[in-house]
Amino acid sequence: MASRRVFLQRLLQLSSLAALSQAFPGYAAERSQAYPFTLGVASGSPRADSIILWTRLLADPLSPVPLAPIPLKVIWEIAEDEQFRQIAAKGEITALPELAHSVHAEATGLKPGRWYWYRFMHGDAISPVGRTRTTPEADSMSNCKVALASCQHWEFGEFAAHRHIAAAHPDLVVFNGDYIYEWGPYDLKHPAQARRRDIESFSLSEYRARYAQYKSDQQLQAAHLAAPWLVTWDDHEIANDYANDRDERMDPRFTDRRAAAYQAFYEHMPVRLHQPVPRGNEFAALRIYDRCDWGRLIRFHILDARQYRSYQACTPNQRGGSSMVTPAACSDLRDPTRTMLGHEQEQWLTRGLSKSTARWNTIVQQTLMAQCRRHNTLNSATNTAEYKIWTDGWDGYPMARQRLLQSLQIAKAQNPVVWSGDVHTFYAASLRADFQRPVSADNPVLGAEYCVSSVTSNSMPQEETDQLVQHNPHLHFGRSDTRGFIIADISESRMQIQMMALQDVSKADGGVSVLKTFITEDGRPGVQTG
Repeated sequence: MASRRVFLQRLLQLSSLAALSQAFPGYAAERSQAYPFTLGVASGSPRADSIILWTRLLADPLSPVPLAPIPLKVIWEIAEDEQFRQIAAKGEITALPELAHSVHAEATGLKPGRWYWYRFMHGDAISPVGRTRTTPEADSMSNCKVALASCQHWEFGEFAAHRHIAAAHPDLVVFNGDYIYEWGPYDLKHPAQARRRDIESFSLSEYRARYAQYKSDQQLQAAHLAAPWLVTWDDHEIANDYANDRDERMDPRFTDRRAAAYQAFYEHMPVRLHQPVPRGNEFAALRIYDRCDWGRLIRFHILDARQYRSYQACTPNQRGGSSMVTPAACSDLRDPTRTMLGHEQEQWLTRGLSKSTARWNTIVQQTLMAQCRRHNTLNSATNTAEYKIWTDGWDGYPMARQRLLQSLQIAKAQNPVVWSGDVHTFYAASLRADFQRPVSADNPVLGAEYCVSSVTSNSMPQEETDQLVQHNPHLHFGRSDTRGFIIADISESRMQIQMMALQDVSKADGGVSVLKTFITEDGRPGVQTG
């Protein structure tokens, strides 16, 4: 009884769940009856001397029943060789039921610019072996190969894209949103794709179940095993088209739902936090925007365009979320106080660009940044075509976009390139501060934008995309009729973008081919055809 009282007294003194996971290994169960590493392993948020190693202990990915409602002891190792003869670092950590028995171990004291292998152990059970790497030392100009992916709706196809990503042997995988979809059952036009069903997620247990379902996919696990990941979120990790603390339903309890979704995201991603691990409703705010430097070759600016944004403009019928509007009829679009990133993150990005000495400044964010007007309305009074814009994307936040693009111009950061997702379409675009005016000495091309299609999620007909490219001359290319990912090969002299198209998203063993190749050259902003 005395030892139990001491335990409880010390428990009350702890300031965070992270401290709890380190403080009581003696009170954690050392083994479980079922094999616990069914969700695989992952690594992420690499630095020159450290990496985050992740796993979650769960017996059955398709069952919400945990191994046990008690702390579980986990040992981790990271080695310089695949046979684990040269251990670089190791440790013991407690997987807490409060965090779904997830584990985030930071392996420190590593060497820059090299590959490592890692694994977890719980009792006699040993996890799959993952491969990861640290970023190069600060002055290195070592080349980097990156896979970029986005938008993987479970119900819409197979995750074959991840098998091909693993086979490409990238140095990094960048995922810029919609890792899961919170939606429930879907009525699909193609019965072959209707095999996957689930309920919509609102509670913490439901979000956990959704992540476990996705992470049960062996091809997704393979991509996590292949390389470290840089991850941000978009809307579907939480709720469709949510903005800040408001969802489409205008639900007054939405912040509770958002806190549950943020916690589940943390529990399932190899992310590095900039705060103590939150407790309960403290997950209502979770900073995930971050930077990652690949030596002096690349600075990745990884943004959060959901948590801090202003509400969408001109929403109809007292609801939240997006709509299609004619800009002339929506004065809110011209409000200079509206923001996509929040003013604090805007300033953080500007500072990061201004201080960057990297050859390439890659902005990883959620949705298409280039202007995308849709000419589909005829004004009967003037007999002229009017255009509409989608308010959930950057077109719905034109003043915020203008500030960001102007900051690129003022900061003079080398070779800015924006990587986007969300719209389930491959795009290549040139960015300038004013899309209404042609390129000139005072309105130059500031950078390139490459938007990745989806892993599975479907898109608009190609005919509509062709019209968008026609009406928006800064969009050099658009393909919405194929799913896939991007492989970016980055050197001192150029960034080569290969848009990789899946042959059939409904087949787990489907092939892949290069759809289009683009190049952005050092010192020559914009898009060139490869």
